[in-house]
Amino acid sequence: MARAAVRRRLSWQPAEVVAVRRETPRAWRLALRPPDWSGHLPGQHVDIRLTAPDGYTAQRSYSIASPPDRPGVELVVERLVDGEVSTYLTGELRAGDQIELRGPIGGYFVWPDPVDAPVQMIAGGSGVVPFLGMVARATDAGVPVRLLYSARNADDVIGRDELERSGTAVTIAYTRAGPPGWTGPIGRVDATVLAASTVAADARPHVLVCGPTAFVEAVTGWLTDLGHEPGRIRAERFGGMGDPP
Repeated sequence: MARAAVRRRLSWQPAEVVAVRRETPRAWRLALRPPDWSGHLPGQHVDIRLTAPDGYTAQRSYSIASPPDRPGVELVVERLVDGEVSTYLTGELRAGDQIELRGPIGGYFVWPDPVDAPVQMIAGGSGVVPFLGMVARATDAGVPVRLLYSARNADDVIGRDELERSGTAVTIAYTRAGPPGWTGPIGRVDATVLAASTVAADARPHVLVCGPTAFVEAVTGWLTDLGHEPGRIRAERFGGMGDPP
């Protein structure tokens, strides 16, 4: 039975596109309805495959943005200027289309179970997407749950509605410009920001870090310098070593 379930998750299936809407100036939210979907864990991802008429295929992985109790699957796709997959998903895809999908995939970067300590989530840019499926758990966690989210500006904040409705304590670090009337600091996350805006190491929190490779590498290094145990830090990286958000 277990092997059959794994085969189903790793088999490609056509999913109906239920809706496509703009989330931010640079990101779109896709609502998909796969015919064979048994649910997912918060933090898992799916693979999307596009096939051209000449048989050429391109495949990308996207974190699931929706919580497990919501029907179907929601993804948030950030449009990359030279991204052959992201430009199609955010510019050509329409409700009623079908797209190939497989998943859910991944069991490492997921909501901790059991939740026996505070949970600290740290996101860089679109690295916040897997946390959108986790924040709904904050109210029932029974422990402090916090999110430090590094975003370029207020317009680039992904999942604002989910974050505001959740029981998560959210701190947004604006790296380029704050919203109107903002009097807080502007700048990239560093060791000082981490120390001031995250659960202290002596509370032994579960720490989840997601974002561009350069962001994750820097943040995990500072966390260990602050005394966090490496074995209690889980990281998910995407992209190259380019500039962090």
